Amino acid sequence: MTRILGISGSLRAQSWNTALLRSAQALVDTGVTLDIATLHGIPLYDGDLEAREGLPAAVSTLKERIVASDGVLLVTPEYNNGIPGVFKNAIDWLSRPATDIPRVFGNRPFAVIGASPGGFGTILAQNGWLPVLKTLGTRQWAGGRLLVSRAHKVFDEHGELQDATIRQQLGDFVRHFVDYLEGRS
Repeated sequence: MTRILGISGSLRAQSWNTALLRSAQALVDTGVTLDIATLHGIPLYDGDLEAREGLPAAVSTLKERIVASDGVLLVTPEYNNGIPGVFKNAIDWLSRPATDIPRVFGNRPFAVIGASPGGFGTILAQNGWLPVLKTLGTRQWAGGRLLVSRAHKVFDEHGELQDATIRQQLGDFVRHFVDYLEGRS
């Protein structure tokens, strides 16, 4: 069974990115699991806190969920033309201690998608993730791109994906990422 861990980069209860991730979860084929993780409970990175108390429990748990996955799907908002601070902060914690980077990130397949109310989707945030993921030694899957723009028109008030074209694109994206994880592409 192929296991993907999807991480929503937003803390909002009504996040379009969490809704996009739930929609992706509903579209995976039999034999594939897409588990959802959030960033709740991860404090701001503080080297003194790390030295004093070690890794917070939320960080350790998320780290082990990444290690147990075959691939990771980052579902990123775009704030002020870049990566949301809360999402980057989580990755900074996950890279601690630095000696653990190869175990958590090294050669692990990562893909990035996102939703935004703006007209360009999350293109700048997705581009911003590229050097971060390269630095951590991930295997960035570049076989597809999904930039959901005008998210307020794509999801209903309950976070349900209403746009058939986006649903098809999301399903195709996830299937192609799975093909990559399973060595078929």
